[in-house]
Amino acid sequence: MINDPTYLTRLRIPTVENPLRILVSGCLAGHSCGYDESSYGEYPVVQKLLQSKRVKAFPFCPEAFSFGTPREMCDIHGGNGEDVLNGKARVLTESGTDWTEGMIKASEKMLELARIEQIELAIMMDTSAACGSLVIYNGNRFAPNKIYQIGSGVCTAQLRRNGFYVISQRDYASLEIVFQKIEVSHQPDEKAKDHHETEWFKSYFQKP
Repeated sequence: MINDPTYLTRLRIPTVENPLRILVSGCLAGHSCGYDESSYGEYPVVQKLLQSKRVKAFPFCPEAFSFGTPREMCDIHGGNGEDVLNGKARVLTESGTDWTEGMIKASEKMLELARIEQIELAIMMDTSAACGSLVIYNGNRFAPNKIYQIGSGVCTAQLRRNGFYVISQRDYASLEIVFQKIEVSHQPDEKAKDHHETEWFKSYFQKP
């Protein structure tokens, strides 16, 4: 979508000595850094990828960095992550506390990590106000008429504006390409789809 669609196919072939350097949301790596001290469940495809000897993972949870764990849930109001970085939208908790400044600081810390470790790919938790890569909530997710929007979270927006490539845990076709880079004998799942190719995404965002 936002990223260059040829980027993954142009990734180098990693080795054990020179593994692929991947930044990943802490919860996707199994860390108990969610707002409720959970990891929001298991993500076998991502975890299988991170267990490869040809991958070096750098887990980071921006919200835990700025706000601790446990914490309130937060969402973006008035735009998307790019709008937050541009001063046009705010990050608010479910009780209305303004976390905008802390979220921007967290995005800067994530960017610092990506630069220091020379990250080649980021895999982020979608729908998160911090890490969402394609779909985030439009305002409070606990509202009776919660609304989704296409857009990045604040930290993903920060990574992308500085040239880093980001996918989500639900971009299964993209993850298949990465598996092929890591293991040449990998047989890709031809039925795998990225999130924007799913029926839910098409039906929700192509409503008349």
